[in-house]
Amino acid sequence: MATLFEAAGLEKGAPRPLADRLRPTKLSEVVGQEQLVGPNGTLTRMLKSGRLPSLILWGPPGSGKTTVARLLAHETKLEFEQLSAIFSGVQDLRKAFDRAKARREQGKGTLLFIDEIHRFNRAQQDSFLPHMEDGTITLVGATTENPSFELNGAVLSRASVLVYNRLDEAALEELLARAETEEKRPLPLDKDAREALIVMADGDGRAAINLADEVFAGVASGSKPLNREALSTFVQKRAPLYDKSREGHYNLISALHKSVRGSDPDAALYWLCRMLDGGEDRLFLARRLVRMAIEDIGIADPQAVVQALAAKDTFDFLGSPEGELALAQATIYLATAPKSNAAYVAYKAAMRAAKEHGSLSPPKHILNAPTKLMQSEGYGDGYAYDHDAEEGFSGQDYFPEEFDTRPQYYDPPERGFERDIRKRLAYWADLRAKRGG
Repeated sequence: MATLFEAAGLEKGAPRPLADRLRPTKLSEVVGQEQLVGPNGTLTRMLKSGRLPSLILWGPPGSGKTTVARLLAHETKLEFEQLSAIFSGVQDLRKAFDRAKARREQGKGTLLFIDEIHRFNRAQQDSFLPHMEDGTITLVGATTENPSFELNGAVLSRASVLVYNRLDEAALEELLARAETEEKRPLPLDKDAREALIVMADGDGRAAINLADEVFAGVASGSKPLNREALSTFVQKRAPLYDKSREGHYNLISALHKSVRGSDPDAALYWLCRMLDGGEDRLFLARRLVRMAIEDIGIADPQAVVQALAAKDTFDFLGSPEGELALAQATIYLATAPKSNAAYVAYKAAMRAAKEHGSLSPPKHILNAPTKLMQSEGYGDGYAYDHDAEEGFSGQDYFPEEFDTRPQYYDPPERGFERDIRKRLAYWADLRAKRGG
């Protein structure tokens, strides 16, 4: 429906924000959502089938949810009607349903787009159901929250949930390139400042375009490009002194790792937050925390890796920003856990031995003998079943016969849980010596 300004022809000369001018006119122009709008994307397949079900679009701000909803209405020849759950109530919904019914009587369909649909209460969400079921509306709801928690089961059962990705650097760079084409000049930023602007956008395409619009509007053509510091002052937003793709990335992850290893939770939290603030990939940080739990804590606290993996799963489950607290909690746990690299050292030593000694066979007494030939060769002879031995320990030798002396790869320190393991190994070594193993 045209506005009064559009009907009067006044809108043509009005200034339009860069984000509006760059709004995609077809689904293939939407960036960063290949899984939805690519050649084999979910929405592409739906449109080819000729049937568009009701949809819930779940993803971060600025990922293209509203744009895609508009394009779907255009592709399917449905009337596009938009409401925001923040500003609309029951009366607004009732009027929208009445308009959709009137269109239906004229043989026209309606795509009702509800922004921030999770803000509607249960009764408001239930009001969609009869109109979805009888085909009066095709509901497309957009939400930044997990639909499993925020939307009624009845609504979810009648709609397909499509998950949007946070825009990565390549997608944001493509948007900036389009902005430069639209403005017919390069973005007046040097390389570092351009990278900083992408970090500032934090995966939000709309934010990236608005920042670019601000720079284009404020820096005259032919002026010297802004550097990182000048950009930060210009847009009144701090550019993190951190570059995910170059030295800063490796410096800060090294600082985090060594602070955890050095049992300094305050320093570890500081470096973690520096990277979070700089836009570092949260799952990259989660993977590094898991590595620290294995490499620097190990069996001194077997719960460390459990905590690190739980943080990763929690972030996957909650998303940003709530899930980042799980990464902080895991960082504190790892930094305050007893430290040991004994398992790491043992693994490397055993791997060296495996490579050096080649394909040595296990001793025959621990080999199974399923055939008479193998029995005649002595397979299984003299094997002692540990559960039948005194104290559940036979003390037999399990290394290849070619080993002259028994090696020791794992040497647990007197710290954490490994203190108990060290006592246990010493006790078994004493039993083994007594039994001639």
